[in-house]
Order: sequence, then structure tokens, then C-alpha cells
Amino acid sequence: MRRLPVYLLLDTSGSMTGEPIEAVKNGVQVMISSLRQNPQAIETAFISIITFDSEAKQVVPLTDLASFQMVDIRATGTTSLGAALKLVSTCIDNEVTKTTAEQKGDWKPLVFIMTDGIPTDDWQLGLEEFRKRKTAFTVACAAGSAADSSLLKQITENVVSLDTADSQSIAKFFTWVSASIGVSSTKVEDGGQEVTGMGELPPPPAELNIVT
Repeated sequence: MRRLPVYLLLDTSGSMTGEPIEAVKNGVQVMISSLRQNPQAIETAFISIITFDSEAKQVVPLTDLASFQMVDIRATGTTSLGAALKLVSTCIDNEVTKTTAEQKGDWKPLVFIMTDGIPTDDWQLGLEEFRKRKTAFTVACAAGSAADSSLLKQITENVVSLDTADSQSIAKFFTWVSASIGVSSTKVEDGGQEVTGMGELPPPPAELNIVT
């Protein structure tokens, strides 16, 4: 079976303390529950969670929806986005099956990044590694006014922003992520086609601004 790998890179730095981090935890749970109702997603989507604060950690390895269990995450420290990009590159190397002459590998991964601040490490070094990996598409979300959407534009052309990093906005972001994963899994399951950009995803809710 060809899997559709999905990597969520979530900012767990100190500024996410309180309402934002709780909203992220709830958002992931709602996203998983919603995807479990989707027959195509349950067949193909595999989810991994990478958190980044003073360091980057893969807290949930690539896991099928039925077995997925969210771990408790806490907000602390700085914003090592570069380390997260480096780590997701390694995870893609280790976890995603490549296509060979003998077999079809997994579908290209989907990557969703959410951050409420500015990277505190050498993010460009991480980006260099990340660029060497093939993804179907990467979406970055600038949550709240302290995030720099123009910096995220250098990582991916698909950038969305939330005016505030409150629970309602963050919930809307995760609802849209789960709809996007659902559409992607339907396309690969039914048509054998990968989604390649924002134009093929469901339109984002009003809270989510597309950064042009």
C-alpha cells in the first residue's frame, strides 16, 4: 500500500504558552478524529508530529490514523525552526519509502508548519536540507502578529496567516489542514494523482489569510 505521509511541524516555544498550545493540542485531536471518518484518509494518510522550541523533536513518528495517539506537548524555550526543517528532512529519508524499479514507493509527503514567532536558530541551514527533499506541497502558517510571513515565504510559496493565535483561529487552521489531507488522500486513492499546490486544496476559512 502506498502511504500518504503528513508531517506537522508545530511551534512549542514559550510564546505559545496557555491558550495557543492548548488550542494546538485540541486541533490535532479534532483533525485526527475527522480524518478517521474519511475512508480514503484512513487507508492512506500517516501522520507525524514534530515540535520545535529550543530543540526539535519528533514526538510522534509516522503513524497510521487508527494507531495515532497524541502526546502531551508543553510550550517552553526558543524557536528552532531550522532544527525542525533539518529533522523533518531526516525523517523523510528514514520513514518515506522511495519508488524503485521494483516497487512504487509512498506518495510525496505533505508538510504543514505552524509558528507564532521568528526563528531563533540558523533556519536557512535547515531550509537548505529541506529543499533537497521532494514534497507534494508545504504550507506554512504564521499564527499571530509576531510571526514573519515574508520569512516563511522563503521556505514555501504556500503561506497562510492568522491574525491572532487564539483558540478559535488555531482550531480553524487545523480544520482546514484536515480537509486538505482529506482531499489529498482522495486524489491519490481515486485518481493516483498528487495535489501539487494551494489551488487544489479546499478554500481556507475566513480566519486564514492567504499570503500573496
